[in-house]
Amino acid sequence: MANLKQIKHLASRAGFGLSFDELKAAEGASVKQTLKDLFKASADYQPLDIVKGGADYSMVKKGDPAARKMVQQQMRQQERDLNSGWMDYMSTAKGQLREKMALFWNNHFACRAKQGIFVQQLANIQRSNALGNFKTMTLEIAKSPAMLSFLNNQQNLKGHPNENFARELMELFTLGRGNYTEQDVKESARAFTGWGYDRGGEFRFRPFVHDSDRKTFLGKTGNFKGEDIINIIFDNKQTARFLSTKLYKYLVNEIPDQAHVEAMADVFYKSGYEIKPWLEYVFTADWFYEDKNIGNLVKSPVELLIGLNRQFNITYQRPGVLLQFQKVLGQVLFYPPNVAGWPGGRNWIDSSSLMFRIKIPSTLLNGGVIDFAGKADPEDEAFLATTRVMKEAVNTRVQAKADWDKFLGEIPKGLSKTSIAQFMLEPKLSSALMRSVDQSTDTKALVIELVSSPEYQLS
Repeated sequence: MANLKQIKHLASRAGFGLSFDELKAAEGASVKQTLKDLFKASADYQPLDIVKGGADYSMVKKGDPAARKMVQQQMRQQERDLNSGWMDYMSTAKGQLREKMALFWNNHFACRAKQGIFVQQLANIQRSNALGNFKTMTLEIAKSPAMLSFLNNQQNLKGHPNENFARELMELFTLGRGNYTEQDVKESARAFTGWGYDRGGEFRFRPFVHDSDRKTFLGKTGNFKGEDIINIIFDNKQTARFLSTKLYKYLVNEIPDQAHVEAMADVFYKSGYEIKPWLEYVFTADWFYEDKNIGNLVKSPVELLIGLNRQFNITYQRPGVLLQFQKVLGQVLFYPPNVAGWPGGRNWIDSSSLMFRIKIPSTLLNGGVIDFAGKADPEDEAFLATTRVMKEAVNTRVQAKADWDKFLGEIPKGLSKTSIAQFMLEPKLSSALMRSVDQSTDTKALVIELVSSPEYQLS
C-alpha cells in the first residue's frame, strides 16, 4: 500500500489526480516506473490550434466606431475560445505532466495580450518547452510578440530605453528581487533596444534603434545584445535557486526547505537548465513523499476544475460555464492579475471563494445538491420536491454532465467506504468526515459529499 500512497501523491502533483482505473493499473508498479510512464505519456506535443488569425484592425484605422466594436468582440471571442480549448485539452490529454508544468510556466511568465493569436503562440511556447530547457523557453518568450507588447519592449529604443522587460526578466523570471542593481536594469534595457515584432507577429531585431555602445551588466562589460544579457543571467546560479524555490512551492510545500531547494538548484544548474532531470530529482526524492508534504497544497481553481473534469468525465453543452467558474474562483486562464501572476497557495482561499469551491463540485455533479448523510428525512416529500426543482434549475443553467456509470463502474468491487474516501482525498480523514462516511448508504451521495469537502481543496 505504501507504493500506492506514493503513486497517488505523485499523480496529484505531477498531474491532476488519479482515477480508479489508473490506480488499478498502477498496482504493483514502482514510483520510478510510474514516473517514467508519466514522462512517456507527455512526450508527444500537440500545439493549441484554436485561434486561426489576428483580429482585423483595417477598418478601425478608418475611424469606424462599429468596426472598432466588432474587432473588440472578435478579440474577446478569441480569448474565450482559447480558454475553453486549453481547459478541454487539459481535461482529456494523456500528457498530464506536460500540461501541469505548462500551467506553472504560464503563471511564471504571466502575460496579457489583446491579440488571441499572440496569446496562443505564447501558450504553445510554454507548452512545447514545458519539459525541455528553461533557458531556451526564456529566450523564445523574450522574442514573442505577446511579451514584447505586454512589457513595452516594442517601444525600447536607443536614447529612450524602456526598462519594463529588463526589470521583470530579472525580478520575476530569473534572478529574483535583490540580486541585481538599478544600474543593471538600465544597462540590460539598453541591450534589449531594437527588439520588436512586425505586423505579422514575427520577431524583428531593428539594428537602427539598437544601442550598440558598451554596457556593464552584473559585473561584466561588453557590447551586449539581449541574448548576451540572457547568457550572463543564466551563468549566475542564483537563477537556478530562484526557480527551484518557486517550483518547490508549486510541487512540494509552500514553506521551502532550503537544503532541498539548494540540491534542486544544483541539479538544474549543472544540467544547463534542463527541466526533465530537475523534475525527476524532485519526484524521486524521499522527502517529496514525507507525510508533511502530502495533502498540504491548495489546488488552484484551474487544477480543481480540471481534476473534477478528468475524474468524472464531465462534458459541457455550454463551455462558457467553465469560464464563469474561473471568474468566481479568481483564476481566469490567460488573464493574470499582473505581471507577477497569481500568488497561489493559501491566497486562493478566502471565506467567499471557499464557499464557491465547496459548492461547485455538487453543481457539476448533482444539480447543486449535496446529500449529506442524516441531513434529510427521505419521507419529507416537500424537501424532496424542492430538491428536484433546484436540481432541474441548476442543470438547465449549467448543462454539464458527469459520466457516473463510468466512474461508479471503475470502483473495485467490495471496496470499503473508508477506502473510497481515502482514495478521493489527499489529506488524512478528519473524525467528523469519518463519521459522515460511516453513516452514508449511497456511494454516489458519498462521493459528492467527499468532493464538496474542504479536504478536497488540497492536493
